[in-house]
Amino acid sequence: MQFSVYRVFDRDSVITASNAMRRILAILGSAIFLVIAPGIVAGYIPWRICRWHVGAPLLGTSSLRVLGTLFIAAGLPVLLDSFARFALQGLGTPAPIFPTRHLVVSGLFRYVRNPMYVAVVLLILGQGLLFGSVRVLEYGMAVWVAFYLFVLMYEEPTLRKSYGREYEEFSANVPRWIPRLRPWRGPLVG
Repeated sequence: MQFSVYRVFDRDSVITASNAMRRILAILGSAIFLVIAPGIVAGYIPWRICRWHVGAPLLGTSSLRVLGTLFIAAGLPVLLDSFARFALQGLGTPAPIFPTRHLVVSGLFRYVRNPMYVAVVLLILGQGLLFGSVRVLEYGMAVWVAFYLFVLMYEEPTLRKSYGREYEEFSANVPRWIPRLRPWRGPLVG
């Protein structure tokens, strides 16, 4: 007598397993991208510019060092929270090679459309102010210009194409760079 055992998967189980695997890949991919992109842009390059040497305070005032410290303290958690939301809610990464499956419009994205770019610029400018490095500040401004052009020429058109009306509503209600005072109360997507 032969017995055959068949394991039956329903569609919901397959989708759940698929989402779990995608979430794992998104977390791993986001962690790698975090080290590669912001790690280099906001960490390694400023270090190469000033070796994190504390120079004379800019404009002769130590209050700019305090401001720099506040920029860094504000930028780092924003960056980490944004990366986590891309992986856990969007089921993707900030890298164009493995984009999110869902538009992320929760958390800090309810205040500003580009919290990651804002955070990276805050981290760079914060280092420039903290270490008294005009060269790091100049680099930070160049990075902001590059982000601005990238967002206008690639990212926003791509998001409009990928998410349509959903992105249009989001972009109509949430500013690109300067955060809203109150969170947008639109749909909780992603």
